[in-house]
Amino acid sequence: MTWLLSISPYEEQKRVALLMAAALFEGASIGPLIDMAIQIDSSVLITAFVGTAVAFGCFSAAAMLARRREYLYLGGLLSSGLSILLWLHFASSIFGGSAALFKFELYFGLLVFVGYIVVDTQDIIEKAHLGDRDYVKHALKLFTDFVAVFVRILVIMLKNSTEKEKKKKRRD
Repeated sequence: MTWLLSISPYEEQKRVALLMAAALFEGASIGPLIDMAIQIDSSVLITAFVGTAVAFGCFSAAAMLARRREYLYLGGLLSSGLSILLWLHFASSIFGGSAALFKFELYFGLLVFVGYIVVDTQDIIEKAHLGDRDYVKHALKLFTDFVAVFVRILVIMLKNSTEKEKKKKRRD
């Protein structure tokens, strides 16, 4: 991704190829999670994807229909939220985490990345108004947001699915 962002926008074919490579590596990095989801309950995977697509569409539409630059100011707040998530994860890896901290990171991370969908969509629109037509960089931003939301929704749904199965086994 860094290589892609460092190349001149005029080298379009190379940048698109790097975008595809970044998408491949991003997909490979979440491959084990998807494999686990298929083993637990394959319907959860489709539901998480559709839910992510609907959320992405709704929040992008909200950003497109909002007044110009209305949500761009949330970027600083979202960056602070991302920093909090980073430090919480760092602290939990050193001092040991808890289930409550994991849940907080999961749901707060979902909130932060859904917010990034809105901010990045408005940022792309604003840059397009100013003449920045770098669709490869913009696609990378939105793809990263989509994957971050998808992973969190999938983990939440898998966690709920396994908790339901445990309750069902206890009753039997």
